Amino acid sequence: MVADEPGTALHRSGPVSVNGRSVPLAVVAARAADAKNASATLVLEVGPILAIVDTFVITSGSNPRQVRTITEEVEAAVKAAGEVGPLRIEGLRDARWVLLDYGDFVVHVFLNETRAYYDLERLWADAPRVAWEEERLAGVGDGVGDGVGDGVGDGVGDGVGDG
Repeated sequence: MVADEPGTALHRSGPVSVNGRSVPLAVVAARAADAKNASATLVLEVGPILAIVDTFVITSGSNPRQVRTITEEVEAAVKAAGEVGPLRIEGLRDARWVLLDYGDFVVHVFLNETRAYYDLERLWADAPRVAWEEERLAGVGDGVGDGVGDGVGDGVGDGVGDG
């Protein structure tokens, strides 16, 4: 099998989401950031506005160490969900604004002060928000093998350890 065929994770053809997985993988990234106590995590569908990427995840940490930890957790979770690593990572050295570029979605991990300064939420205020937290709180999985409501011994309505 050739890894760069259309429809594979490595094939990137502009802003088109690979197999329609942009939003589900962005939700995986948001949940991973949340697991490391990231602040005010948002998932925005910017595709109709921006045309070069489908989805942004915007999140932040209170210090450079937490920003790096969030970045590592996001990278590991997205990889575990079946995606290849990011096409590129920018800003990891100073950890004020780390950008993980997956082609069809981008994860922005900010230091709190840097996030407030650039205020991407205001810039992309017209982009629809994905309600990833509500899904998490309701125990609804997204079908990307994240262990939430997927029936694999996660204790969410699967009869395994539900008491």
